[in-house]
Amino acid sequence: METVADLVAAAKATIENLDPDSVAGETERGAPLLVDLREREEVERSGTIEGAIHAPRGMIEFYADASSPYHRPEFQADRRVILYCASGGRSALAVKALQTLGYSNVAHLEGGFNAWRAAGRPTSPPPVLPQSP
Repeated sequence: METVADLVAAAKATIENLDPDSVAGETERGAPLLVDLREREEVERSGTIEGAIHAPRGMIEFYADASSPYHRPEFQADRRVILYCASGGRSALAVKALQTLGYSNVAHLEGGFNAWRAAGRPTSPPPVLPQSP
């Protein structure tokens, strides 16, 4: 029987894992879709990375699938997408899910929002978030 730690480790072995400096560089050079997967309460408590959109982990597949009634137009399968959560587990699993949906240029922030803050990177104050469907 596998554990969630096993699933996360297996995902990280096959996906693009970015450190905070790499994510910052990409956001400075272009416009990747930066996605905060944390739950609403987490984002409201600690803020976010500037420019990130909020898409809780439980909704990412629905927002990303163009055939879903919940699809959000900023999600495009050929667009560069960088996901993050609090520490990198949920985002690693979400990268695998998006790849299954046909996303070919998707990565995650290794260590998540915690690593971003530990690296001294700037954060934005907690946004006012809409309720999820």
